[in-house]
Amino acid sequence: MIVTFRSLAYLAASLLFILSLRGLSTQQTARQGNRYGIIGMLVAVLVTAVALLIPGDGAGAAAPDKTVVGILGAALGLGCVVGALLASRVAMTSMPELVAILHSFVGAAAVLVGIATYLQPAGTMDAADRSAHLGEIYVGILVGAITFSGSLIAFGKLRGKIGSKPLLLPGRHLLNALALAACVALGVIFLNADVAWPEPGGSLLAAGMPALLAMTGLALLLGMHLVMAIGGGDMPVVVSLLNSYSGWSAAAAGFMLSNDLLIITGALVGSSGAILSIIMCRAMNRSIWNVILGGFGADSGAKPKSGAGGDVPAGKVNETTVDQVAELLLAARSVIIVPGYGMAVAQAQHPVKEISSLLIEKGIKVRYAIHPVAGRLPGHMNVLLAEADVSYDIVKEMDEVNEDFPSTDVVMVIGANDIVNPSAEDDPGSPIYGMPVLQVWKAARTVMLKRGMAAGYAGVDNPLCYLDNTLMLFGDAKQSVTKLLTALRA
Repeated sequence: MIVTFRSLAYLAASLLFILSLRGLSTQQTARQGNRYGIIGMLVAVLVTAVALLIPGDGAGAAAPDKTVVGILGAALGLGCVVGALLASRVAMTSMPELVAILHSFVGAAAVLVGIATYLQPAGTMDAADRSAHLGEIYVGILVGAITFSGSLIAFGKLRGKIGSKPLLLPGRHLLNALALAACVALGVIFLNADVAWPEPGGSLLAAGMPALLAMTGLALLLGMHLVMAIGGGDMPVVVSLLNSYSGWSAAAAGFMLSNDLLIITGALVGSSGAILSIIMCRAMNRSIWNVILGGFGADSGAKPKSGAGGDVPAGKVNETTVDQVAELLLAARSVIIVPGYGMAVAQAQHPVKEISSLLIEKGIKVRYAIHPVAGRLPGHMNVLLAEADVSYDIVKEMDEVNEDFPSTDVVMVIGANDIVNPSAEDDPGSPIYGMPVLQVWKAARTVMLKRGMAAGYAGVDNPLCYLDNTLMLFGDAKQSVTKLLTALRA
């Protein structure tokens, strides 16, 4: 009875997860999608806990062990407290690194589950089941270790603890190939190790453990090297890729534990993360393998040093004032606002929204232009604008808005750099050449709000700053837009 109830509950949770993914596909239904996901996870956790504690669940347990009950309750309670604290304290600007560190938890869980499963009594299995089970353990630990170490490096890069410039070791592709080949060789040794099979109660701990631990160490190094070789401009794709890796890690853990729901959930996360990564790469006019193998930003443009915000421009810039920008906006018929990570850092989305609302009230056409990799997380800018209650109708993706720039009077770029860099189209020597960007320079006037003349996260200088029709408004984004809002109201 318990087994049947658990199967039905797992099926319901799986359907809720599918509905959640469907809801998250559009901004209008994202909240409902989140609700479906929350309910699905609540069902999954509660049913799994009940199935572990109630006798007769098919595992042959006579009664729940008090120690198991205590550990399970403590783990659930601690997880709820930590999750609630993180959700309440983490700012939207820190969300990318939070996502990265959460991915590392999934990878670590897959590694620990794999090793724990390997140490469990073997029971009775035939040769085919034995090989399949050992294969599940090996692959699960391999993917989990790569996810764990890669996510930690991504966290460091997004947090600013590790430089965004890619680490390009000599012969890095050969090193990666050798590491993978060594993992395969160790896998053969592991699968053919003399293990205590198939005696009931026999332990899997035998000659295979050294090979398993050696592979785990290699996989950890491989994950670190893969992400270290990826530059800052690709971090949104990296976060999406690590999301996919974490999903496959969870699916592998599901196979090890014979848990259907974990397999389904992991497959959903893994496949959706992979699809999103491919979509983002197409939007950047690059292949997924180009991102995975790394190297983007290795030959980054010059980073000018020290000036209005700490750095000296590589050319002449036209500095402007808040009052001049206010006059430009009020005289315009069409305005496009391009948000970037700088707006997220300054938490300036709310006054920006008020500016757009004020201009719309005055009969000025206002839209927001979103680049697929703006910010450091897929959909980062969309979430910020939704938080400020910006209408979905005026939030446009790059493909929708690029053709409108020539007929736009003023474009206001707030804290964005790489996604509006004309070098991507006209400089074959630029590291970002070929990446589709927002063609803001085609507008009559472009106003860039920046702290200074530092290069963007990808480490590439932006010639847009030196064009005749570009005006630079230096300062903290929130302070600048707040002053601008006051000037517009006056």
